[in-house]
Amino acid sequence: MNPAPKSAERAVSRPSATVIVPTCDRPESLARCLRALARLDYPADRLQIVVVDDGSERAVDRSAIRAAPAVRWLRQSNRGPAAARNAGLAVAAGDIVAFTDDDCEPDPGWLVALADALDRAPDALVGGVTVNALEGNPYSAMSQAIVEGARAWMETNRSDLRFHAANNLAARAQRLRAIGGFDPAFRTAEDRELADRWLRGGGSILTVPGAAVRHRHAMGLTGFWRQHFGYGRGASRLHRARRMRGSGAFRPSVSYCAHALAGPPSAGARSLGASRYLLLAVWQAANAAGFVAQSLDGWIRGWRERRARAGIDVPRRS
Repeated sequence: MNPAPKSAERAVSRPSATVIVPTCDRPESLARCLRALARLDYPADRLQIVVVDDGSERAVDRSAIRAAPAVRWLRQSNRGPAAARNAGLAVAAGDIVAFTDDDCEPDPGWLVALADALDRAPDALVGGVTVNALEGNPYSAMSQAIVEGARAWMETNRSDLRFHAANNLAARAQRLRAIGGFDPAFRTAEDRELADRWLRGGGSILTVPGAAVRHRHAMGLTGFWRQHFGYGRGASRLHRARRMRGSGAFRPSVSYCAHALAGPPSAGARSLGASRYLLLAVWQAANAAGFVAQSLDGWIRGWRERRARAGIDVPRRS
């Protein structure tokens, strides 16, 4: 009798896995995401899909989503993607959990690549490569280039701020639960906050080049500003949390600023020509505005709390 092929043996021995997808008011995108998950090269009996509807105005019409794998559906009031991912984590049956978003389409080998990386490095937080799938949208192309450029720079420079975006992320479920999952207080930058706690807890962060997802996040100039304003708010919350954990005050990195001003190196960003520099300026302005707005909000809240503890009435806005 011929021995079983090694690929078959590997498939049988793969760990159980749960893929968690938060969604909110994007049924068409979700359908594309689930069709992509149905094409994963992963043993069906070792795979669980959990979709968490984060307060869509209308609950997802499950019957309208065809060619999808078997899915466990959850619904909650709108509490943000971090809380939605935690809800999925709470019911995850897999030994490993992987996260993607409803506007992403993982490649067939995505989950296999992540699982193999976790087999080699069980204590790691691993993430793959995200590719902009809307090549004709300059705002989508630049936004993806900015995020990937920042992540790659931090990894190359071994920054203690390195991270992987939550639309392409995986870890062992037990370890993720042990550190408390995502912080639901963060509606943006929740992946960066998670990575900070992961590193502080002695874990590592690894990049898996073979784990690719295609990202279809359509936006215009207003959406581009809103997104990076939100990232700025998240960055302010992150640095405040890090300061409270003993990481010291926020200090901008001169070398990163120089890297950012040089422009993202991706082919998609370079194809924008001179307009990429205008978008870089908008990005920096939006990010800074969000950072300042969140910092100011935090200072005002702290001031009100200190006065309340001292028994001093604080006038409220009419």
